[in-house]
Amino acid sequence: MGFWSYLYMLWVMRDFMMVIGIDPGLARLGYGVIRGDRGSAVPLCYGCTETPAKARAGERLLEIYTGLVSLFDRYPPDALAVEKLFFSRNITSAMGVSEVRGIVLLAAEQRGVPVFEYTPTQVKQAVTGSGRADKVQVQQMITRLLRLPEVPQPDDAADALAIALCHIHVMR
Repeated sequence: MGFWSYLYMLWVMRDFMMVIGIDPGLARLGYGVIRGDRGSAVPLCYGCTETPAKARAGERLLEIYTGLVSLFDRYPPDALAVEKLFFSRNITSAMGVSEVRGIVLLAAEQRGVPVFEYTPTQVKQAVTGSGRADKVQVQQMITRLLRLPEVPQPDDAADALAIALCHIHVMR
């Protein structure tokens, strides 16, 4: 963490921190909003923005952007936590995710919201205590830590909550 990020953290952790976690994807963007109070994390909302596969790429990106702006209006974030992109074998999928990340970064920059990026291993470590945890273990811990009645669905929403919770843990 850089010097300015550290100063920002001290300022934000006054009483509470509103964090939006994002699991970027072109077909389905997962989001999770958590309010981090001293010693607790309260989920406010979570879900997915889904875009139709048959729509043009520009239409899909606009739909994602519009959904993000609406989310920022409802829950003005102090920070945005995003999963870092890692290159996979499917370059077409990676390109779509990169485009979505660009939209996410743009929306955050327009609102002056600082963005923090975490690798999947960092998220697993923060949530479960093990960077090698599987998806089911992460989902069970999210359900337990956030006192949810059931595992958040779809998986992208659960991942977004995990990313937001990771940021809250890192900032403590």
